[in-house]
Amino acid sequence: MEDYRRQGGIQQLLAAEQEARQIVNAARTAKSNRLKQAKDEAEDEVAKYRTHMEKEYQKTVSESTGFSGVNVKRLDEETVKKIDHLKKQAAKVSPEVVKLLMNQVTNV
Repeated sequence: MEDYRRQGGIQQLLAAEQEARQIVNAARTAKSNRLKQAKDEAEDEVAKYRTHMEKEYQKTVSESTGFSGVNVKRLDEETVKKIDHLKKQAAKVSPEVVKLLMNQVTNV
């Protein structure tokens, strides 16, 4: 009879150990799920913040550059004017430069 009680006690201990394992595994799974959920929520929060900051940045850039199309057109016009001015100056000086070079080449 005592062996039977010992056997029953051992069985109870084994059952309790198995139940404890199940409880620990369930707790680990729940913790893992909570961590995953927290990570997903944090990633969503970061994405929202990044989107908000990108919009603010684009707004700031657009305000600081103003009308970029107008600026590009103005710069193109200024560049064309400067090129024309340089061509006119080169045309004025060209005959003198040719004459000077010819004198230096022919006079040894």
